[in-house]
Amino acid sequence: MESATRLNRFLAMCGLGARRKVEEIIAAGRVRINGKVVLLPGYRVEPEMDVRVDGEIVRPQENRYLVMNKPAGVVCAVADAHDPTVLGLLPQEYRQIRLFPVGRLDKESQGLLLLTNDGEFAQEMLHPSKRILRGYEALLDHAISRKEVKTWMAGMMLDGRLIKPVNVLLLDKEPHGRWVSVVLAEGIKREVRRMAAEIGCEVVVLVRKRIGKMELKNLQQGQFLEMSRGSLWNAIRSGGVV
Repeated sequence: MESATRLNRFLAMCGLGARRKVEEIIAAGRVRINGKVVLLPGYRVEPEMDVRVDGEIVRPQENRYLVMNKPAGVVCAVADAHDPTVLGLLPQEYRQIRLFPVGRLDKESQGLLLLTNDGEFAQEMLHPSKRILRGYEALLDHAISRKEVKTWMAGMMLDGRLIKPVNVLLLDKEPHGRWVSVVLAEGIKREVRRMAAEIGCEVVVLVRKRIGKMELKNLQQGQFLEMSRGSLWNAIRSGGVV
């Protein structure tokens, strides 16, 4: 870091999370610079300053980018008192570099998940203005009709606002009428499961198959692949298979 950097960006560069996460850390009074608590996200951090979070010195680090096929039964968290986490699936060498999940898949869902220590990259991935679509395949507990697909496509009120998928299609997979493809442009908690519930269905299996134009095909459950930032962005924007 050669010149002054905003505190929220500095902490993101240290692998402490995307912008919302690091601003929560700042607002909680957990950051001290040269011994004094700093509560301003825009505070200018100079290279020679002593920056600590919860008493530990933090410094910008080399950015790392992983793509994982998350298995069911594992939570998207850095640590959890009750359940195994996605970080626990990684070799020991990855435990020291402050990786965190970019967005979330709920515990029982599986499929594509990004892990990084680059908070700015995570912010770009999650920001609605980037319109990075997510594609899911869901197995429902019973078959649905094309009329119900149209109802799903029309959108539903969730969390007080109308949420509409980009696309919903019945898939030509056994058991017929129970597999659907759902493409979303924005993410809210348990969105696919809640939408299915609105038409009287329960999701039995939920797999995230695409992030942008990057498709899950080769990685087995629990496996991961490390990529460069450039190659990962290229796969997401232009198409790639993992």
